[in-house]
Amino acid sequence: MTATDHSIELITAAAQAAADKLAHDIIAYDVSDVLSITDAFLLASAPNDRQVKSIVDGIEEQLSKELGVKPVRREGDREARWVLLDYVDIVVHVQHSEERVFYALERLWKDCPELELPADAQATRGKGAEHAKLQAEEDTADFGGLR
Repeated sequence: MTATDHSIELITAAAQAAADKLAHDIIAYDVSDVLSITDAFLLASAPNDRQVKSIVDGIEEQLSKELGVKPVRREGDREARWVLLDYVDIVVHVQHSEERVFYALERLWKDCPELELPADAQATRGKGAEHAKLQAEEDTADFGGLR
C-alpha cells in the first residue's frame, strides 16, 4: 500500500507552508506500509519555540485555506518544543532543533520511502546544522570577547 493522492497533496501543501515559515530540514515519509493509522509523516524543525509555533500556525492556516482541512488533534502547543498536527491521513511533527536531534525520528522511519517535496522544502535540508554551526561560532565569539 502506498500513500493516497490526497495524503500526498496534504504533505506537499504542508511542506510548502513549513518552508514558507523558514522551517529547517523538512522531510516526509510514506509510512502507509508499516502503520495503519496514517499514510505519511512530515518532519520539520526550527531553532526556537516561537518559530516552531509560527511554522505550525502556517501549516494549519495553509491546509485550511488551500484544502479545507483542519487537524483532528493538535498536541504540544504549550511548550512548543514538539508540536504534532494530526490530519488522520498525515501527521505533521514540528520540533525544536534540540528535540529533533535527541529523538531522531528519521532513524525510526529511514526504511520507509521518502516522499517528493516541493523545491522550497527540499532546499531546507541541512539548514539546522548550518544554524547550529553559526550559533556556536557566535557563542564562541561572544565568550572570547568576555575574557
